[in-house]
Amino acid sequence: MRLLLIRHGQTPANVDYVLDTAVPGPGLTALGEQQAAALPAALAHEDIEALYASTLVRTQLTAAPLAAARGLDVLVRDGIREITAGDVEGLPGGSGVGDRYMRTVFAWAAGEVELRMPGGEDGVEFLARYDAVVAEAAASGAGTVALVSHGAAIRVWSAARAHNVDVPFAAAHRLDNTGVVILEGSPQDGWKALSWAGATVTPAGEGGPAGRPVEGADGD
Repeated sequence: MRLLLIRHGQTPANVDYVLDTAVPGPGLTALGEQQAAALPAALAHEDIEALYASTLVRTQLTAAPLAAARGLDVLVRDGIREITAGDVEGLPGGSGVGDRYMRTVFAWAAGEVELRMPGGEDGVEFLARYDAVVAEAAASGAGTVALVSHGAAIRVWSAARAHNVDVPFAAAHRLDNTGVVILEGSPQDGWKALSWAGATVTPAGEGGPAGRPVEGADGD
């Protein structure tokens, strides 16, 4: 299966750099609406057969133009919502809590799944809920599936499940609003990341260390 993980469009919380993970969350900014409207053309080459969004408003608004263009229903699933910030929900990411949040969640991808943000979930809980939606999508028989999800969730799940994406790469490569990570595989056989926001991803021994974009692919 070809799996497209799409970050939602810009929100007011993104502009203000605030940790905003609670359901239902804010809608999109004017720029975010433009980003969502541009997705059908940006993904015109993808034969998307099923489309999922999280329970947060921003992902459903982002998915709506793509759903309309393809004649698809948006399947809303809680499992692909953002990783909960717990007790630091609503605090400025620049205050240091943002770094603490990201260190904790990327530790899950490195195997320390028992760690928990105070008041939030641990890695076992997050990976289980995200895996369940991916498994549902794979069981549908669709050849290409798009999941409109969230930045931290996409980066952490990809680092945990794609054999050619490691934590240093996922931590160093933020995913812009409506950025796309494309993977190929299955829950049974595992996943390989094909591209990360337009940059080709190669495994160790094929042009660079694990999870390193091919030189020049992302403008570096």
